[in-house]
Amino acid sequence: MDRQLLIVEDDSSLARALRRSFERRGYAVDHCADLDAVTRLLADRAPGFAVVDLKLGGESGLECVKALHAHDPAIRIVVLTGFASIATAVEAIKLGASHYLPKPANTDDIEKAFARVEGDVSVPLQGRPTSLKSLEWERIHETLVETDFNISETARRLGMHRRTLARKLEKRPMK
Repeated sequence: MDRQLLIVEDDSSLARALRRSFERRGYAVDHCADLDAVTRLLADRAPGFAVVDLKLGGESGLECVKALHAHDPAIRIVVLTGFASIATAVEAIKLGASHYLPKPANTDDIEKAFARVEGDVSVPLQGRPTSLKSLEWERIHETLVETDFNISETARRLGMHRRTLARKLEKRPMK
């Protein structure tokens, strides 16, 4: 497969660091900050690999995953997120992502994810019960996906004040 890489990231410093690192590894790298730029780029290019941030300003990176996969189902897409949740991971894979990594992820992690084409049945099953905080976190992110990351609508659906939800989202994601 062609070593043409597309980075879809609205944080210009992270995009610049990833670009330099991948270029040193022999990739030809393009960068887009939103879905419109991705759509324009796909008119001229067909990257073999893509790194997509899940949250692009006010947009969902899942739209970019969907557009990239529709353009070329063989593209290897890795979704990066600072807001990892089961709901968004499942949706990313359903929409065509090859892998899903929580931030911070480095170039080695991303390249390993590109190389993985099958699941791993030897992954240990967690034996500990899910905490109440984890369940709340999962429900919040599931609702965020349902509302296309609209904070006000998510808060309304969850029956909480918008500022309360914003404070919860500002806290460091649980591991």
